[in-house]
Amino acid sequence: MRAPRLRLAALGGAAALLAACGAGADKAAPPSPSGAPPAASSAASSTPSAADTGAPSGTPSAGCLSTADVAAWPVARRAATVVVLPSADFDFTSLAPELAAGAAGVLFLGSSTAPGDLAARIHAATSTANAPGPLLVMADEEGGGVQRLKASVPNLPWPRDLAATSSTTAVRSQAAALGRALRKLGVNVDLAPVLDVDSRPGPSDDNPDGSRSFSGDPAIASKYGLAFLEGLRDGGVLPVVKHFPGLGGSTGNTDVRPAATVPLTQLKTTGLPPFQAAIAAGAPAVMISNATVPGLTRHPASLSSAVIGGLLGSQLGFTGLVVTDSLSAGAITVATPSLGQAVADAIESGADLVLFGSTRTAADVAALAPARLAASFNQILATMASEVSSGALPEARLNAAVTQVLHARGVPLCG
Repeated sequence: MRAPRLRLAALGGAAALLAACGAGADKAAPPSPSGAPPAASSAASSTPSAADTGAPSGTPSAGCLSTADVAAWPVARRAATVVVLPSADFDFTSLAPELAAGAAGVLFLGSSTAPGDLAARIHAATSTANAPGPLLVMADEEGGGVQRLKASVPNLPWPRDLAATSSTTAVRSQAAALGRALRKLGVNVDLAPVLDVDSRPGPSDDNPDGSRSFSGDPAIASKYGLAFLEGLRDGGVLPVVKHFPGLGGSTGNTDVRPAATVPLTQLKTTGLPPFQAAIAAGAPAVMISNATVPGLTRHPASLSSAVIGGLLGSQLGFTGLVVTDSLSAGAITVATPSLGQAVADAIESGADLVLFGSTRTAADVAALAPARLAASFNQILATMASEVSSGALPEARLNAAVTQVLHARGVPLCG
């Protein structure tokens, strides 16, 4: 059993935004607990919180939520709070039961054109959701071929092209404009920038990065990644840097099949520097990849305490929100066929917020149909409840994840 892990410092910024390892070392000790996330009275950063988007806050009448309040919630509600729902058609109506159960938010998938009334739909969904704080409304807006809302927000080149043709000042300005446009729609989280260091062709089934990477040079990837991150914060949305610990040079695309990063010794000099720079700059959220890491873990990083608690937390000192890549990816379904079990394993390993869903194949799209999505969500809640009941998932670890998510949503926390 992995010990629960508590983090706090970086999410002070997230709340203001929206408010040496050996192979197989997955039992590596996580960082020592250092307390709950900071209360609303803690020092704020310059980045707005999700609560600043104009959506209703749902703040408790007492003015804040305590850790005891969270612990008193039914396990199913706490489990729902760490899950983001996928939507391929911007259809909030079909997600209403899951949002009423307390799901953390929505992630837009696919290439459908955003409806003209998207902002109104988001506001209505947030108004009726059974949760304190605004929903986390997410999109992948990286630039180039990964722009879920490109008809509704500024169109940006691929990150590699941005780095080759623009200054960091210009990139920060463009990302800020993107952030403002997202915020106007009601989208308060951008799953970007990609900090992977890669110079190969792609993206493709063999390489998840390619032009999604700013550069194959760690210094350039760091510099431009930080510019994009800061621009998004300037524009009022929460950036999520990805895909830790770095997919540059990986053996394949984990959306399709299991793959490995370069060995840990090589990651330390190539893949990790951009993430270290982002953490030093106060990055509020990090997405964990689904690749294995030779020299550290034989398990997908998103299911590995050696990666999350050990490398990211203990060694790099990250204390913010930990988000998984999609747990519907091919690399995960091979390792853990049950989506519910994958979610429980991710939370146990130190993740705070889980993503699932894909539009890569027709079967993936079919799995997003309302009835099947509801079944997947209910399976997640049932598995989490069973894992908590058996002690496989420590209740304190689940509570810590819930608290991190609430703090990222701008919910005032106390006690």
